[in-house]
Amino acid sequence: MKPLNISPDTAVKLAKHLGVPLEHLMHMPQHILLQKLAELASSKPDEGRTPDSESETK
Repeated sequence: MKPLNISPDTAVKLAKHLGVPLEHLMHMPQHILLQKLAELASSKPDEGRTPDSESETK
């Protein structure tokens, strides 16, 4: 299995937010990573949104 095709900065940030070691993240199957990202997004739906992005969706 080849490592994920993401930048080093993105890998570090994802590992921190997901609470997994960087080595585990880089060798994590893509479908598992997407599942974990979906869980993270659903657990924190309002974080990272700005008032501007909310008004654009209306």
